[in-house]
Amino acid sequence: MTQLTKLKSANEIKDVAALLGFKASTLSFILYKKGSASKYESFEIPKRYGGTRQICAPLPELKLLQRRLSDLLQNCLQEINEANGQKNQQLSHGFMRKRTIITNAKKHRNRKYVFNVDLSDFFGSINFGRVRGFFMKDKNFSLHANVATVLAQIACFENALPQGSPCSPVVSNLIGHILDIHLVRLASQNGCTYSRYADDLTFSTNKLEFPACIAKRTDNEDNRWVPGIELVRLVESQGFLVNPLKTRMQYRDSRQEVTGLVVNRKVNIRSEYRHTVRAMVHRLLTKGYFEFVHTVNDEKETVTINKIQGNMSQLHGMLGFIDNIDLYNKNITQKTKGKKDQPNLSSKESIYRRFLLFKEFYVAPAPVIICEGKTDNVYILHAIRSLAETYPQLATKNSDGSIKLKARIYKYSNTATGRILGINGGTPDLSKFINLYSREIKKFKAPGAQHPIILLVDNDDGKKPIFSAIKEIIKKQVGAAEQFVHIISNFYLVATPLNGKDKSRIEDFFDDVIKSKIVDGKSFDPESDIDTETHYGKIVFAHKVVKAHADKIDFSGFNSILSNIVSVIDAHAKKHPIANPAS
Repeated sequence: MTQLTKLKSANEIKDVAALLGFKASTLSFILYKKGSASKYESFEIPKRYGGTRQICAPLPELKLLQRRLSDLLQNCLQEINEANGQKNQQLSHGFMRKRTIITNAKKHRNRKYVFNVDLSDFFGSINFGRVRGFFMKDKNFSLHANVATVLAQIACFENALPQGSPCSPVVSNLIGHILDIHLVRLASQNGCTYSRYADDLTFSTNKLEFPACIAKRTDNEDNRWVPGIELVRLVESQGFLVNPLKTRMQYRDSRQEVTGLVVNRKVNIRSEYRHTVRAMVHRLLTKGYFEFVHTVNDEKETVTINKIQGNMSQLHGMLGFIDNIDLYNKNITQKTKGKKDQPNLSSKESIYRRFLLFKEFYVAPAPVIICEGKTDNVYILHAIRSLAETYPQLATKNSDGSIKLKARIYKYSNTATGRILGINGGTPDLSKFINLYSREIKKFKAPGAQHPIILLVDNDDGKKPIFSAIKEIIKKQVGAAEQFVHIISNFYLVATPLNGKDKSRIEDFFDDVIKSKIVDGKSFDPESDIDTETHYGKIVFAHKVVKAHADKIDFSGFNSILSNIVSVIDAHAKKHPIANPAS
């Protein structure tokens, strides 16, 4: 039975609770016993062009409930679209799966006119009655009145959809879909393209004159445009209002923007935004901090400049946003012109890479362990968890038995950061990373290097590129039997201990009982990453054996590896006392 079918067959609160993974008593307590003060935290944030926006952020338990409702409704939407034979019937691009500001903006590329208009108080205009009525009356849902009431109670606060709730976007898109249908028809009848991103409506066309029913030029000398009579009528007929202060017509011979992206020729980032982010990165690497500069105009047109210190997560998001747009355009170029991906990073990607090296490694808030392969991450994670009491520098065992890691095991495989850093696993990539870090760290002037970065690799023939790269930096031969090797600054190498042998790899540190485990009639082949008809490889071993049976595995064989990692932490702490986990 599909989730939509289950939702449509539900008729009381316990059915809704089961669908959302809650006990009925817990759901009832959240909705009917908790007071408003224990449900939401209210605060204001500055708007881009002045003024403030009221945010009502749900507290953890309610937030989880709303997030699960959002997931449920997104799943129902997907079922509805598939049943109608469409990939996505929704016309909104905001907060929808596989929809982004990119998909919204690209519909309006290379147009003579681009008209933007906002809806006033979009979430606030959707009240409890509208939400409840929608779920009861919409043909795709047609929910029982009791169920529609519960969903509206989860979604609404003070008789409106609150900004800050995880389910407000999807509920608003469901209710706004009828408006979208009317507006896409209006646009189509008048030779325009229409899209919506939350409360932001966009119409574009290449016609000689823009349709007056959608927008018209005023008779004033300021050349201002206002929403057309028919557009206003349709918006108001669906219970929304046009914000007359947020309308603008953009022409081909000037910069045209849709949801913050330039659309004149291709979807792109504003050059000012790129320059600002680049300056922020430079200041961070040299001073250790950066600032956001906000210009605010009050009611008397007095300009106030506010400087707010930013954090690295914000800057990471901004760089990731730029990278996402650039990657989108790069993929288009490859498809249309058949160009292969260039091996060297662009200057924009190089800035992003430098930031990642600084944030993830140079000023890491805890020791970082970089493993040779993604399966090694699984081994080390569970070895540390199992031996937490022996190695307090690596993990803490809480009174309830849970384990909190005090070192980060860095995941890079199949990630955007791995792509930018040039590491996807294997010694060739890691040897290049060693050279990269040793070269770039010299450009960092801000304080850092308080915690060690520990590269853990197999002590077998595959180590040669890594040992060669290190030799070039430290100007001496690297011994295979060394406990650890200091490469540069806070960067160290730990090779798996030899224990009297000529070679070793991380799988050698499991006992024979675990390595002889049969999975689906196959035995483990530690030499292979892939599966055959008779053997399974490292990925299956990591996930179906080690991860699945971690609480029963004897990880004592990993003592020598973890001891060497701790030796690095202790040695580095002597140089940087603040990094000592015990301090």
